[in-house]
Amino acid sequence: MPGLDPTVGREPLHRRSIEIHGYKRADGLFDIEGHLVDTKPVDFKLTAGVRPAGVPIHDMWLRITVDRELHIVDAAAAMDGMPYVGYCDRIVPAYRALVGMAIRPGFHVRLKEVLGGVRGCTHITELAGSLATAAFQTLAGQRVQDPSRKPFQLDRCHALDVRSPVVGKYHPRWYKGTEPVEPAAEEDHH
Repeated sequence: MPGLDPTVGREPLHRRSIEIHGYKRADGLFDIEGHLVDTKPVDFKLTAGVRPAGVPIHDMWLRITVDRELHIVDAAAAMDGMPYVGYCDRIVPAYRALVGMAIRPGFHVRLKEVLGGVRGCTHITELAGSLATAAFQTLAGQRVQDPSRKPFQLDRCHALDVRSPVVGKYHPRWYKGTEPVEPAAEEDHH
């Protein structure tokens, strides 16, 4: 079954699309750019007025630029659609506060401290958390992994728990489980 099939009839009420792209720049840095769009399939009454069906309620962008060590060296936000034009978009410059942060354990906590609640836009701050995760994927294969250091992805999800047979198979040096596991053949690693 691809995706999730509905179990009962249903009526669409809301659509949120989030698209994230990672780029290698000509200067050796990396741009991670996210776009969040919220729409309704029917005319929707906001406090500030009616938004016609299909016209974005939120149409927001965030780009972070990172170096190879995942330090954020630049950040920019933009709002093309928002509920309160002239008010929501006033927070856009606040996202420069991402500059200087490093994407490391604790990043999401720091993000909420700096840009959570009234210090930021709920939607762009949520997008920032997703961009941080996408930064790891963007840099995958762009950095040389030090073989003496535990791979960064271990212990970050249930499949890559160091006690998991997956780790035993693909990262046997770091395996802490008790189940006997046959390491993968070298060609399985690629």
